[in-house]
Amino acid sequence: MSHFLTRVTRTLDGVVNLSSIIGTLALIFAVSVTLVDVTGRLFGAPLPGGQDLSQMTMVIIVFGGMALCDRQGGNIAVDIFEDKFPERMNHWLDMAGWVLGCAIFTAIGYTMLGAAEMSKLLNLSTNIIAIPKAPFQYIVAFFAFLTALSMLARIVSTLLTSSHRRAAPQEEEDL
Repeated sequence: MSHFLTRVTRTLDGVVNLSSIIGTLALIFAVSVTLVDVTGRLFGAPLPGGQDLSQMTMVIIVFGGMALCDRQGGNIAVDIFEDKFPERMNHWLDMAGWVLGCAIFTAIGYTMLGAAEMSKLLNLSTNIIAIPKAPFQYIVAFFAFLTALSMLARIVSTLLTSSHRRAAPQEEEDL
C-alpha cells in the first residue's frame, strides 16, 4: 500500500474509532437516563423528558457504531451459496455488496442533511422537552457518510491490494 493510502486509512480508522466512542458514551448516557427515570418512577417522580432523551440518543448509539461494524467486518453475511460459487465470484459479490452499502449510506446521509435543513427551517423539536431535532439529524448524516467512506476505503483497498479476506465461518451452536 502506498504511503498516502496508509495515512488515509489510519486517519479514517481514527475517526471511525472516535465515532464508536461517541456511540458508546451515548449508550452509557441512555442507560443512565433510563436508570434515573425508572428509579424516579419508583418514588413518584420520573425524569421529565426521559423518553425524549432516550429517543434522540438512540440514533447516536446506532449510527455511531455503524462504521466500526463495517471496518471489523461485522455486517451480516448470508453465505448459503458461498460454497457453490467460485472464489472469484464470491469476491465480486462481496465487492458489489460494499458498493451497494456505500450507495445506501450515502443516500441516508444526503437524506438526513435535507431533513436537518427542513427541521431547522420549521424549528422542529421533540414533544416533551423540545430538544431540537436538526443537530441529531446532522450527526446521523455525518455517521452515515463516515460509514459510506469506510466502505469505499474497503473497496479501494481490496482493489489495490488484490487481497480479499472472507470472515471465517462460525460454528452453529446446538440449542
